[in-house]
Amino acid sequence: MPTDAMAPHRDPRCQRALRLGVGTALCLAIGFGLDLPIPMVAPVLGVFLLASMNRPLPLKSGLALVLLVVFATATGLLLSPLLRYYPLAGVLLIGLCLFLAFRAGLRGGNSLASLFLVIGLTIISAAGTVDFRLAAMAVEALAKGLLVAVAVLGCCHWLFPEPADAPAPPAAPVLPAREAGRMALRAALVVMPAFLLALTDPLGYMPIILKSVSLGRQSCVTAAHGAARELLGSTLLGGVLAVVFWCALSLFVSLWMFFLWMLLFGLLAARRLYRLSPTRHPPSFWLNTLVTLVILLGQSVQDSVAGKDVYTAFAVRMGLFIAVTLYACLMLQLFEPRRRAPRPPELSAPAPSDA
Repeated sequence: MPTDAMAPHRDPRCQRALRLGVGTALCLAIGFGLDLPIPMVAPVLGVFLLASMNRPLPLKSGLALVLLVVFATATGLLLSPLLRYYPLAGVLLIGLCLFLAFRAGLRGGNSLASLFLVIGLTIISAAGTVDFRLAAMAVEALAKGLLVAVAVLGCCHWLFPEPADAPAPPAAPVLPAREAGRMALRAALVVMPAFLLALTDPLGYMPIILKSVSLGRQSCVTAAHGAARELLGSTLLGGVLAVVFWCALSLFVSLWMFFLWMLLFGLLAARRLYRLSPTRHPPSFWLNTLVTLVILLGQSVQDSVAGKDVYTAFAVRMGLFIAVTLYACLMLQLFEPRRRAPRPPELSAPAPSDA
């Protein structure tokens, strides 16, 4: 009789791809079905959470994430008056907070917590400079979106549990202080232009903030060599997939079809992210593609509900996405350490001959 030791090992990548695809579609359907304040926030946070967590989130960790969002939103609200009355000091302080948040994640801290802290700092502080009610709506959107993402994460781990014999995920490498500081500065500079743009219209430019945060996170794992191909390629592919998705959805518009199409596109991206369908692109490429797809698609649906010209708004938003991505590529090139050319070996003087 076969024993547990002789049982074949199951590939955990299949379960992870199913969790990512199904979880993204569930977050999208719940966010739009319940008419949350900013529905696309739930699937965007869900993608980051599902791609980062291969284990169920314990209750204490879930509560810690909620408290982190509360702390981030409170910090953003406190910084809003400073941005309104002393804009230069406020922008510099936000830049310092972004640098410290990214650096904490690179120095062994919780990278997911660092990501949510960056999102909370930028979105809430920008919204608070315009109207307190707008900031309160952004706080509500982040809190509800995170609660939906955490609930969907637990549901997906129940539906598609991690195999018992799956190896534990390796611990994130702790970078040296100098290297972590350089990469954190680069990531903060990637996010800052989108944040400054959002100060003029926080709700309209919220997709740009989310996109820049995704690029800043990706810049921490992407080398300058091939950066344009990866960052720009994933952004363009996400835009193309959003157009195809929109055309497919327009054939029969309903929440169920919205869920099913998202499930299909999410599974296609997840198979490539987890190397079930190997490609030459790294996982960060496909994660950025999926995030771009969700942001563009969610905002287009909201534009359609508001009666705006969807195609013009999509063209403008895609142009801004490309501009932000090109700027991120420039930051990668500028902050890549220069390699010193090896010095030629010194010629030693010939030994005197015994004549």
